[in-house]
Amino acid sequence: MNVHSIMHAIVFDKRERILAATAKLIVRNGLQCSMAEIASTAGVATGSLYTYFKSKDDLVRGVYAQLTEAIVAALIVEHDAATSPEARLRRYIEDYIAFVWTDADRALLFEYLSNVPIVPAAEMLQIFAPVIAFTNKTIREAREAGVLRDFGTHDMGAFIGGGLRNTLKWMRARGEELSPERRRQLAAMCWSAIAAEPEAIGED
Repeated sequence: MNVHSIMHAIVFDKRERILAATAKLIVRNGLQCSMAEIASTAGVATGSLYTYFKSKDDLVRGVYAQLTEAIVAALIVEHDAATSPEARLRRYIEDYIAFVWTDADRALLFEYLSNVPIVPAAEMLQIFAPVIAFTNKTIREAREAGVLRDFGTHDMGAFIGGGLRNTLKWMRARGEELSPERRRQLAAMCWSAIAAEPEAIGED
């Protein structure tokens, strides 16, 4: 590894530590955490924070961006042409459950930043654009295939994400386990709420 590579790795590591510390403190104390607390938790000098981030708001934007990267990695899938629109959306629902349940602190961070946004709505939409675009595309294609109710794309996306996050949040609060059967039930419940209604039996 040459000197440039070593320095890049050091910079990347320190920046990641700062972002991780910020996320940890937001989960624990909300946005009241100070830059000094963030620096202490990250194990860096307070002045180092400003080497990588212009302000606390800029730092929190970095946390938003890092969260988006994690969501992209968990939810965005390159399906082959043989995968049906229904299968793609069912996979999305299952992956969403896994994403929220796998990391409790990350789920709390997602919930907090969704409910107490500190950046303008337009900017937040831009940060989460890759996820929103994939979600809308997956839902739109399933609806066009006739397997979903004729509801709004954005409405169904918000319902899936918000409903699953809230349900799993309260499961955690009650100390419950997400067994394979419970996971299957949640996915089925979510799907049944948006799935096209079957034709009435015996209807002319």
